[in-house]
Amino acid sequence: MVTNLSKLEEVNVLASEANWAWPEALRNLFRPRGVNLLVADNTGEFVNIIEQRRIHTTIVDMDSESSSGLTTIKIIRMDYPLLPCILLTSAAGESMLSKALRLDVFSVIEKPVDMNILREQLNRLFVKKYNSDIFS
Repeated sequence: MVTNLSKLEEVNVLASEANWAWPEALRNLFRPRGVNLLVADNTGEFVNIIEQRRIHTTIVDMDSESSSGLTTIKIIRMDYPLLPCILLTSAAGESMLSKALRLDVFSVIEKPVDMNILREQLNRLFVKKYNSDIFS
């Protein structure tokens, strides 16, 4: 039986900050489900937040102005190898996908992000990793 994780504990998703409507779009997806959105502007902030809070998944922007998404995931993997990561990119070429695969990225989503695809990937992730249907 699949359970709703939000009834069991606080659910936190950490995502890349953006100077466009991205954080608000995520809040609109998360708020009705009781999921907390935390945002980080750079790799250091990602690591700092992960050290201080229970994070269930990260959504990292490959095209962030302040740091490369793959670099951020590589640094996260040093101390948190099992933390699921979703990577957003505007250029999902073979080389980038190969690097993402080596870093055990759960999913790569092309930008502009289709929020239905993101929700489907989050649903897959939470069912597989946490036995939760919070994103169904």
